[in-house]
Amino acid sequence: MLEPGVRGAAEVTVVPENTAAAAGSGALPVFATPCMIALMEKAAMNSVQPFLDEGQGTVGTRIDVSHLAATPVGMAVRAETELTAIDRRRLTFSVKAFADGELIGEGTHERFIVESARFLQKAEAKRK
Repeated sequence: MLEPGVRGAAEVTVVPENTAAAAGSGALPVFATPCMIALMEKAAMNSVQPFLDEGQGTVGTRIDVSHLAATPVGMAVRAETELTAIDRRRLTFSVKAFADGELIGEGTHERFIVESARFLQKAEAKRK
């Protein structure tokens, strides 16, 4: 059963492809903020997926994070999440990112539980 307190984690090594220079979010060869956010979302998504019914998934709808410190190429980054609230289909997470034990990012993230097929059908209907 899905309850507050569920924790998740995801890791990545900083490589040239996930730097600010490569992502277009800056000009320097350090871990990109959009890549940090994606790592946080991945950790949150993966943490709750085992508790969902078949055919369900989650989609990110809101994120509010601060990127506190730069991380150079070659270092590992770990995102950690905790589910802090459930309001029907809305899930709220505390999210943090660390590099070599240093807090490099933190904030909150919201995801909604969706019926995957129905969600995709609605999205595809926009092509008309």
